[in-house]
Amino acid sequence: MELTTVTGTDALLHADRLDELYRDVFGAPPWNEKPAELDAFAGRLEENAARPGFRLVTAVVGGTVRGFGAGWPTVAPFRRDRAYGTVFDELGADQVDRHLVGAFEVDELAVHPASQGLGIGRAVLTTLCAGEPSWLLTSHQAVDTVAFYRRVGWQELPSQVPEPRLAVFVSPRAAGQDVG
Repeated sequence: MELTTVTGTDALLHADRLDELYRDVFGAPPWNEKPAELDAFAGRLEENAARPGFRLVTAVVGGTVRGFGAGWPTVAPFRRDRAYGTVFDELGADQVDRHLVGAFEVDELAVHPASQGLGIGRAVLTTLCAGEPSWLLTSHQAVDTVAFYRRVGWQELPSQVPEPRLAVFVSPRAAGQDVG
């Protein structure tokens, strides 16, 4: 496996290969994204690649991209668009300020279904986060994904609502700061 890290808009050189992998991963269960949601990935990648501190890690096996991860540092004030408003509501201002603002946000992590369980996700995640306190969110409905993050030592932040829609995880490094 060859891991490559690129920053900023250099990530757009990989856009076609990433788009294909994104569709393979997120068009399938448990995500089941609709065609319009899958089509939106390319635009989000272009927008996100322009963010300060944006990083992309690709994992190539046998000449084919089998996994990738992307993210950037979370800045203050904490955003409220996309899923961020739900994250803020479920965690509360204190946890957001303590664990997320200033940490590296893992926005995407994808491993081709046929390549899952081979260590690609762990390698991409480790390389992407580069030892920095980091965080990510996922759905509780993605049971295997939640189990993966727990297996690799990430800790779920406690929600302040009885039935949270999202699972927010912090990296082992960030978890060293008294989660809760």
